[in-house]
Amino acid sequence: MSPKPTIAAVDWGTTRMRVWLLDATGAVVDERRSDEGLLTAQHKGFAPVLDGHLASMGAPADLPAIVCGMAGARQGWIEAPYVEVPASLGDILGAAVPVPGAGRDVRIVPGLAQRKEGAPDVMRGEETQLAGVAAEVGSGSHLVCMPGTHCKWVGVDDGTVAGFGTWPTGEMFSVFAQHSILRHSLGEKPAPVAPDNAVFRDWCNEALSDGDIGARLFGIRAAGLLSGLGQADAAAALSGLLIGAEIASATRRFGKRETPVVLVGSGPLGALYAEALTLGGLAVRIADADKAVLSGLVAAARRNGMLAEG
Repeated sequence: MSPKPTIAAVDWGTTRMRVWLLDATGAVVDERRSDEGLLTAQHKGFAPVLDGHLASMGAPADLPAIVCGMAGARQGWIEAPYVEVPASLGDILGAAVPVPGAGRDVRIVPGLAQRKEGAPDVMRGEETQLAGVAAEVGSGSHLVCMPGTHCKWVGVDDGTVAGFGTWPTGEMFSVFAQHSILRHSLGEKPAPVAPDNAVFRDWCNEALSDGDIGARLFGIRAAGLLSGLGQADAAAALSGLLIGAEIASATRRFGKRETPVVLVGSGPLGALYAEALTLGGLAVRIADADKAVLSGLVAAARRNGMLAEG
């Protein structure tokens, strides 16, 4: 007999969502993944989407839910106002906003805002991943790298988010690959890139050396015309340039710490960042992104009294 669920934990992204049923200890009873992210839920309704998933998982109609991600955006279910940094992770989780009229106790974790002159920034969803790795990395000063379409770099000092920055590296790759002269070099569907690809490593090292990629980008096109650089290697070159430049820029902004860079990632993209960070002479500590967001949601549920302290 399966343990009785005590709470639902929901990671609600722009295009995807994940739902976990948790027992009283915070252990996973059931899990469900869906393409009904923000863009879909805006039309279907957030409450009907969540209620439908929970009903199909056999959850009680009054089961409470703790939510992070885009459900708390201005265009989401209800806006969970940003918490301004610097802020402690505990205070961030404790500022979860109740959703009125949801038919169950639903609370949404807020995102973070940085109003620093010259470096304004926001994040939503990644703050929960940060809370999920906090216990693992412990006290001290840490630099956290969170790869994705918009990669986040975060400075965390003794459990307080001191500052962060966003590098839209994944989006830049898509724009260059689909809407620039480089689309002729990469082909209609860019090939996957492996971290041990020699071309990826070489072009990454070039960008790591000074972070200047403006003059090198067109070199990918030229190398195809003059040196026979194939489509798969062109994709590797573009990926290496963009990730290398991001790491060079981020380490200039935040400086190098005595502790390893905490890489919150998984899958092929996480592997590329791990390789690039190593090429840049940085020690790396890997934290699984899926486990991090779930751990952060559990911590948020406990902080808001929705789940007993473990």
